[in-house]
Amino acid sequence: MPTVLWFRRDLRLTDHPALLAATRDGAPVVPLFVVDPRLVAAAGAPRLVRLAASLRALDESLGGTLVLRTGAAEVVVPAVAREVAATEVHVSASTEPYGRRRDAAVETGLDVPLVRTGSPYAVAPGRLRTQQGTPYSVFTPFRRAWERHGWSAPAASAGGVTWERLSGDGWAALPRPDDGGVPGDDEAGERAAGTAWDRFVDGALRDYATERDRPDRPGTSRLSAALKLGEVHPRTLLARLEQAVAADPELAAAAEVFTGQLAWREFHADVLWHRPEAAHRSLRAVVHDEAWARGADADAAFAAWAAGRTGYPLVDAGMRQLAATGWMHNRVRMVTASFLVKDLHLDWRRGAAHFMAQLVDGDVAQNQLNWQWVAGTGFDAAPYFRVLNPVTQSQRFDPDGAYVHRWVPELRDVPAPAVHQPWTLGERAPGDYPAPMVDHATERRAALEAYGRGR
Repeated sequence: MPTVLWFRRDLRLTDHPALLAATRDGAPVVPLFVVDPRLVAAAGAPRLVRLAASLRALDESLGGTLVLRTGAAEVVVPAVAREVAATEVHVSASTEPYGRRRDAAVETGLDVPLVRTGSPYAVAPGRLRTQQGTPYSVFTPFRRAWERHGWSAPAASAGGVTWERLSGDGWAALPRPDDGGVPGDDEAGERAAGTAWDRFVDGALRDYATERDRPDRPGTSRLSAALKLGEVHPRTLLARLEQAVAADPELAAAAEVFTGQLAWREFHADVLWHRPEAAHRSLRAVVHDEAWARGADADAAFAAWAAGRTGYPLVDAGMRQLAATGWMHNRVRMVTASFLVKDLHLDWRRGAAHFMAQLVDGDVAQNQLNWQWVAGTGFDAAPYFRVLNPVTQSQRFDPDGAYVHRWVPELRDVPAPAVHQPWTLGERAPGDYPAPMVDHATERRAALEAYGRGR
């Protein structure tokens, strides 16, 4: 009798504990992905393009047997299980609020067990506790506990799997390869993720500690979308880092910094596990709700920010990169977020919603908690008085203006250092680039006053 392997955030065949569990008795497996209209509606177009490309890559690795069915998961999954008389349905455990509710509903509708094995994280959210038995709310102690706990080695590969073929109607609900959009198929899938990771470890990892904050250089792994979709598991990355350091101890410092970034990812997932309201509510009331700007002027300011027309080159470059590619460098994400919240005084939730609609790597835990970090409303957040200066950030992390030149064509003929604040050129400033929409020093003081009143 077959089993069903319901793919979600685990679109790969290696290091896949749920796949091993589904095949432990040698049973044939139905590889299922549910195209739930609710998730399609919530995902922006770039993320759907990326998802479709990843699913096509997975289907190819499955020999064309991936079953895509359209409908609510709590209806589709039990129906498929009954259709094939499955003995079990296997999944990697969901940890985000919606996924947990969805899985509970699916489990209620099934006549067979829903077997959860593994999760998208090296250490499953909810597993770590302080000595007092409470969840962690500060990153550094969490990271120490996370590293002490450790993680399993990558799971063995499942060999000789018999994949069951079923009809499916789900492909029609997803973008086709010729529909355009970003990114292309060559950037998606388990194989592409593995190639990108090997290339990073063999190259950019060496200078990661210093280069990761430089948007003008290829200093990051660019694996955020692959991690979101589960084309690669963080456990696999950690094992490869350990091997790289063993072969070349000089990589130890850089590997430690990269490991810290994975730990932040797992910390945010853990916070959301314990505090699901963090997806839509501030965890700390450091500013009163009435302090957020509202009305027509606020809407116009938001539109200028989203379009990359603020008059601050680094902010505008980041927002245009996001619109064009569905991705933005992490340092620039912080700068653009800080500008929206602390220069324009707009609610962090507006910015978070825009990012989720645009990002190919949009992930509720990472997106919402990182926005709260910048806004100063989350756990272990940046202090409320930390306001990123878009000019000094540009001067420090894009000193030659290469990143700004790439994404803001109006400024391509403006050399550094003037490119970081072109308004200082006076009449020689490009006429088609806007003047700064606000004065940063003035708005910084206003933000600090508002935050001070809310404390």
